[in-house]
Amino acid sequence: MSRYAVGAAAVRDYCARYRDLIDDWPAFAEVIVAPLPTCIWANPARISAAGLSDLLAGEGLVSQPMGWQPTGLRLAAGVRAGRHWWYCAGLAHAQEEASQLPVTLLDLAPGQRVLDLCAAPGGKTAQIAFALDNRGTLLANDFAPERIKALVGNLDRLGVVNAAVTCHDGANYPTAAGQFDRVLADVPCTSEGTLRRNPDQVRRLEGQPSERLAARQRALLRKAVQRCRPGGRVLYSTCTFAPEENEFVVADILAELDGRLNLLPLQVPGLTTAPGVTDWRGRRLDPALEQCLRLWPHQNDTGGFFVALLEKDRTLPCEPDAVVAAAEIEPGDREWLEWTNARFGLSSEAWSAWRIHRQTRRGLHLIAADLAAPAHPRPEGRGLFFQRTNVRPTKLTTAGALLFGPHAQCHRLELDAAQRDAFLGRKTLTPAPAQVRDLTPGQVLVTYRGFALGLAVWHRSGELESLFPRRWSGCTAGSDDAD
Repeated sequence: MSRYAVGAAAVRDYCARYRDLIDDWPAFAEVIVAPLPTCIWANPARISAAGLSDLLAGEGLVSQPMGWQPTGLRLAAGVRAGRHWWYCAGLAHAQEEASQLPVTLLDLAPGQRVLDLCAAPGGKTAQIAFALDNRGTLLANDFAPERIKALVGNLDRLGVVNAAVTCHDGANYPTAAGQFDRVLADVPCTSEGTLRRNPDQVRRLEGQPSERLAARQRALLRKAVQRCRPGGRVLYSTCTFAPEENEFVVADILAELDGRLNLLPLQVPGLTTAPGVTDWRGRRLDPALEQCLRLWPHQNDTGGFFVALLEKDRTLPCEPDAVVAAAEIEPGDREWLEWTNARFGLSSEAWSAWRIHRQTRRGLHLIAADLAAPAHPRPEGRGLFFQRTNVRPTKLTTAGALLFGPHAQCHRLELDAAQRDAFLGRKTLTPAPAQVRDLTPGQVLVTYRGFALGLAVWHRSGELESLFPRRWSGCTAGSDDAD
């Protein structure tokens, strides 16, 4: 028997505990060991889903629209999105289809104040940011410092400027942060719904009963409700099948709050879903728990997911507003922008929706003009690190170059496909004379098919030195995030 066959048998054996909950066990058993399609969503700030689909077709990649998710596209299983130039350019983010469901159901709109309680690696956070039109206040929190780096990296690549990142225990998120119109609690779980992506994890799951995580999940949902404004909404989600981590957790919090929290019905046109479980291993729940939503892998050829949408009683008293952290600048900070404006022909209109502020000695951050992050918990970062001032001459970061690329009027250098790959691989290249006819030596914004890729230095020798970040080189950063 092959190693794959042994793994497939182990996955099916493990999932057999849910056999009575699944409407079509043979279909489930077949799909749960099949490769998962690659799914991405188009960054609405940079390209439409139709435009991205056409671009992919030109690269020889066939894509299909998701239908229920307007910016989402399906690619063939095995496509490594993170290894492609369009991913590095922040035109798209790789995120499993089922994982794109929670943000779609949050009923987001510009002007809302939103908390993503367990945010890393950042795909859902970025979805929220763009649903808010990249304006206003979004707090992206995660408990693990090592995951914050991936979170910030994804937000920078995609050009998110309305988020403040905090590193705090979500179950004890401070009252000083204020209350929010929407809270996403996509909590840590046993991740059974991701077995198609990583079947080897079944060995870990066999020794990790769901009950062990339930207390933590209840604490996170409880805090999410506390941080929600009266009349606001909390979305609780997991990527696991276990009722102990899903319906049981929701039922326990509903009972604790005794009428101060309402479970809302859910449906997603274009997506086949199942209702919440109300009878499992001797525990019967209120029939209202059927209003939760389950996504079984065989229904839409996805991973597995669970979602519950809760609304807080609007007659409850509101808490005081949070004290806002100051967005400080130092004398002379605005002068750094003059060089950048002059070099790349940026107009004052390019800055109209943003504010600059200094977080570190390294340089300047850009935030949405109306971002009002709380002073506590202290933000690890706000907005996007866009310009280094600790070097001479000052220079845009790669994230800054991606953001400002569409606004630049001069010192843009369009590459061909071979040059693009050399640039992304941090190799030195020599552009043709026609490509550099309108350039003067120094920093240039590098583009491909009109989309910004980053920053380079064109030397008097005729060579182009790539400044693409070493940690992004090869376009592998974040390529495997299911998020």
